[in-house]
Amino acid sequence: MRHRNKGRKLGRNPKHQRALLRSLASALLLTERDAEFDENKPKVKGRIITTISKAKEVRPLIEKCITIARRSLGAQAEAAGLGTTAERGTQEWKAWRTSDRWNAWAQAISPAVAARRRCIQLLGDKQAVGILFSEIAPRFANRPGGYTRIVRLAQPRLGDAGVQAILEFVGVRDRVVQRSQKPAFEDTSDAPTEAAAAEA
Repeated sequence: MRHRNKGRKLGRNPKHQRALLRSLASALLLTERDAEFDENKPKVKGRIITTISKAKEVRPLIEKCITIARRSLGAQAEAAGLGTTAERGTQEWKAWRTSDRWNAWAQAISPAVAARRRCIQLLGDKQAVGILFSEIAPRFANRPGGYTRIVRLAQPRLGDAGVQAILEFVGVRDRVVQRSQKPAFEDTSDAPTEAAAAEA
């Protein structure tokens, strides 16, 4: 019996399951990178194709990481106002480092650093976490959830006929629903009515 054992095993032991989900989540985030000169660049940014059961399992992990990154945006903005543009090791930087402003900056930046460390712990890929915090989190700053979608593909996978699905970020290739317009009938109030024509 599977009392309180949620989730899919995906034919793997628990460590292999975690490694699979981390690699899928990192792969989705890494499709957003600037890979113009890479040999293995993604065909479409912000999209991976996998089986539907794997997509349903990795989706909560990705959404959790995006939420953590999105909540740290305020701390990053506050710390940016208290920081300095001086180069490290210069006199100006040393003066800033010993001032009260540095203490305020350290207090402001600490939630953002903790959020980055948490995402690195969840994903295990520093490059993916960098893309998450620099590009994806600001994109979803005003969205309270639902950052990804799963679209089932009609064609099964070759070899084992597994049901395939697309896992992608929302907001880029959204369908725009166009409502049909109400037909405009000609205004017949100026024309004589049938009853008035019969009286005449």
